[in-house]
Amino acid sequence: MSLHSAAAQMVTLAEAEGGHHDSLNPLVTGGGAFIILLLLLWITTRFNRDR
Repeated sequence: MSLHSAAAQMVTLAEAEGGHHDSLNPLVTGGGAFIILLLLLWITTRFNRDR
């Protein structure tokens, strides 16, 4: 099985399952992930004061 045929099968499966979900806005999802990562970075730097 080649990579191209495997990818084509995955696309077909994704389209059959409904494709895109309307309630998941990429901007909100990415922005939320960015905020969470910044928060984790801030927490990590607060606990690591010896450097």
